[in-house]
Amino acid sequence: MNSSLPLILSIDTATPCSCVALTLGNRKKGEVVGSVCLSGSVSHSRRLLSVVDQLMTESQKDWDAITGICVSLGPGSFTGLRIGMATAKGLAVATGKPLLGVSTLDGLAAKCVTDRLICAVLDARKKEVYAAFYRCLNNGMSERLGDITVLAPEKLAASINEQVVMIGDGVQTYGDLFRTLLSDKVHFAPSQLHEPSAASLGMIAAEMMERGEELDVAEAVPLYVRSSDAELNLLKKTGLAGDRKGADAS
Repeated sequence: MNSSLPLILSIDTATPCSCVALTLGNRKKGEVVGSVCLSGSVSHSRRLLSVVDQLMTESQKDWDAITGICVSLGPGSFTGLRIGMATAKGLAVATGKPLLGVSTLDGLAAKCVTDRLICAVLDARKKEVYAAFYRCLNNGMSERLGDITVLAPEKLAASINEQVVMIGDGVQTYGDLFRTLLSDKVHFAPSQLHEPSAASLGMIAAEMMERGEELDVAEAVPLYVRSSDAELNLLKKTGLAGDRKGADAS
């Protein structure tokens, strides 16, 4: 194990799955030291710190060895993102380690190596999805093509006019619809890849650290993409709601 490579602790709570990973190095040269992913009815706030502690103990790593702390910025569950961000900030402050943030969708797309268009898609609830498009570069690493959006799955399908690989829990929710609308143009990543990956985030974060792209702990906020219900209700009261989207009820 090369101790000169960055050792990143990553946290992903964008979905009901609590994911924590330790990764050494980046996507070009790296390895997963350890990873824990837990789904179920237990909330992130009740189990996240214990999962982090379990991973550190089982990996036989102490906090001095950690180079940086990465958190999934979103999009995803509003509550989950807030818990993940608060936990990552607390750990960064307590340990004096830099804080890094990576989009949930970027982490998903990083698991695909294909010459087809990649679409990372998460169920946004309220009959919408969060989505972004990617292509693999010559080195096999994915690069986002545009902004992350939230829209109806039908509109997402209408925007696709070439062979595409879809990955993310939006496939599990709307796979039949995508298959109907896109026919043989759509391909789905293997089902075991649809859950977000804290390990993918960590390796991307190592590359960001090399470029000096660290977050300001005091200013860092999740990437919500759309407004919360509380914000929309306030806008309605003030007459400024307009056409702004509804929000995640989580």
